[in-house]
Amino acid sequence: MASDNRETQSSAALASDVPFLMRGRPHIEEDFAMRFRWTRLATSMVAMAVIATSTYAQSAATDEGKRKVKSKNSPAYPELARRMNVSGKVKIEVIVMPDGRVRSTRVIGGHPLLVQACQDAVKEWKFFPAPEETTQIVEFDFHGNN
Repeated sequence: MASDNRETQSSAALASDVPFLMRGRPHIEEDFAMRFRWTRLATSMVAMAVIATSTYAQSAATDEGKRKVKSKNSPAYPELARRMNVSGKVKIEVIVMPDGRVRSTRVIGGHPLLVQACQDAVKEWKFFPAPEETTQIVEFDFHGNN
């Protein structure tokens, strides 16, 4: 009997020294809430870091090689796209020769019904002369009520 009593006392002492061994402890909700807060904080910080780096990368890609446009035409809103209420953005990479004429275009993104009108318009643009050939990205925004 004495040994049973000693085992009970020693396990009670151990349980009080090591919090997770205590049964029916009243602060279990506090421990869970603290872990949840730390997990949520860590997740938020990782998400902010990812967003910050992706935003920086996107803005850097569209800002390089800017040349001023001397003359430009707006693309015509295709009739089929208008009837289907197609809207959205079209991105086109433009290679401009040193004399300011457009050498070539390449579609980066956008709805297929809108892309051809944008390429046709950009090919007629004139840029100010520069010492070398440049590449830049042009973005068009189509709204359903154009």
